[in-house]
Amino acid sequence: MTYAIIETGGKQIKVEPGRFYDIELLSAQPDEKVTIDKVLLVQHNGELSIGQPLVTGAKVEGTVLRHLRGRKVLVYKMKPKKKTRKKRGHRQEITRLMIDSISLNGSVLATEATAADGSQAPVSEVASDAGTVPPSEAPETSAE
Repeated sequence: MTYAIIETGGKQIKVEPGRFYDIELLSAQPDEKVTIDKVLLVQHNGELSIGQPLVTGAKVEGTVLRHLRGRKVLVYKMKPKKKTRKKRGHRQEITRLMIDSISLNGSVLATEATAADGSQAPVSEVASDAGTVPPSEAPETSAE
């Protein structure tokens, strides 16, 4: 599994290719490609690249799916016995970003297609039968 931790909109987000994430509003149009260079960490097949503070040569590429607004947050302020009340609402502007690929030093580590193929590991028979013991290895009980 390949993933990266990026910084966008003042927040750090763990991203994987083939998934979409809601991030702070970007100035890109829908269906436009976006490249994020602020990559803090890249993990690929057990190899970890940690930046100080950024990983040099690392890029995360994505496509803007659409712009939307988040859930409404209500802020209610009241001072008791003063007849003072304020009720304000806020909806954050959000960009939905589909992650296409993660690359390090010019070589693409993972794309949307490889993430769809390799992300689902097949469940082995041993893992599904982990709670059962074969009859040949079961402890014998004496019926007295």
